[in-house]
Amino acid sequence: MSVKKHTFDDLVRIEQVRKIESAKAEDLSYASIQELPRSANGDFNYADFIQRLNTRAKRLIQENTLNDALQQPRRQFIRARRICLGVAIILGGLAASQAVSDSSTLNIYWLLAVLLGFNLISLLLWISGIILNLQSLSSGIVAQLASWLPYRHKKDPTIASLASHAWWESCLTGDVGKWRISALTHKFWLTYLTAGVVLLILLMLAKQFNFVWGTTLLPDSTLPRLTQILGTPLEAIGLKIPDDPQTVASRVGVAKQDAAARTAWATFLIGSLLVYGVLPRFLLLGLCVVMQRWSERRFRLDLYLPYYIELRQRLMAREVQVKVIDADPNAGNKPTEVARPPENNAIPSNAQAFGIELDDATHWPETVACRLNIVDQETHDEAIALIKNLKTPLLIGVAAHRLPDRGVQRLIKELIDNTSEKPWLILLSKPSAPVTSAREIAWFRLAEACGIPAEHVITQ
Repeated sequence: MSVKKHTFDDLVRIEQVRKIESAKAEDLSYASIQELPRSANGDFNYADFIQRLNTRAKRLIQENTLNDALQQPRRQFIRARRICLGVAIILGGLAASQAVSDSSTLNIYWLLAVLLGFNLISLLLWISGIILNLQSLSSGIVAQLASWLPYRHKKDPTIASLASHAWWESCLTGDVGKWRISALTHKFWLTYLTAGVVLLILLMLAKQFNFVWGTTLLPDSTLPRLTQILGTPLEAIGLKIPDDPQTVASRVGVAKQDAAARTAWATFLIGSLLVYGVLPRFLLLGLCVVMQRWSERRFRLDLYLPYYIELRQRLMAREVQVKVIDADPNAGNKPTEVARPPENNAIPSNAQAFGIELDDATHWPETVACRLNIVDQETHDEAIALIKNLKTPLLIGVAAHRLPDRGVQRLIKELIDNTSEKPWLILLSKPSAPVTSAREIAWFRLAEACGIPAEHVITQ
């Protein structure tokens, strides 16, 4: 099965199927997924597993006609987004129209406060929510309310409500939800500001306004100084703003404005709304869209949920063919009768003794001194080197209580192959581990397989 790159929508669909299966498994038909192929190898691969989950989910959706239920929350979100943008257009237009009085005068700073003030508060709250990672500030009250809606059928959930719940959890929570709702927030305010700017331009095209400003509590120099501060970026991009005489002359009740002053103030107003309102929202909207797509690419399913653990065992299990990799060459052969050695068989006095993995509780006869105990690769290599130079009989000591397995047999055979004298085998016992007759016979069979005569096997 070739692995294809999965999308965020694929993961959301898998999560929706998981939610439905967890609560309504008895209502679903599973005939179409009975013959899903298993993994060719047992090594887990995330992309391969997701593709198998996606294939399984598509078959279940098609078989049980779940597509409409799964697409419903997305359609609801798109509908809600359109309503929000429609409300933003209405509010932006109302804000601009209410700030413009019925007369021919327009209070410049009151209009800027109405259009940019709430936008600035919202922007500061959003930035705080992003920096402090506060979901309530970065998402907003509307998103919190919307995420609660799928729980309204909690006591007796339907397939549609379960699909909606899974979609809201995947798309409107976590990093994906944070940037998705942030993008919607910026679209709302961008639409609000754009509607206000468009209405102002239409009003100023159709009607002549005199731009005025006034203050009761602030010093007289405050608003003119603010005009120069706000106008600096506008002048940098080539827009003409009111100069000092025009600003002073625009004080409420001072004098009637000329066409140049009205044009300068109109340019200042539209430029301020674009530079301080529309442009930041547009840039932040682009940032949120990029971050949303990046978060969607990094989105991962929680494979530690019991649902995914069970499916992983079913879909990714290796098809194992059981076979013996180290077969006993004597398997099936009838054991030969073992002849016991004569009693009081003497060990050659010049025999060189080597032990095989003997512990401290296993003791040699008093007349025998162990030259080397083989316990690891280093002592094994050292023993082979010593045995090759031996001109005297080799005496191999083993723990009689130990099971004579094929590993021990290969080691003894290797030691014997490196000596020219007839080898001897001594079965060393200890009081804490008595040797049964069956175990002793097993050692005699090993000796016979290695070419050690029965009369050269000593039981201690």
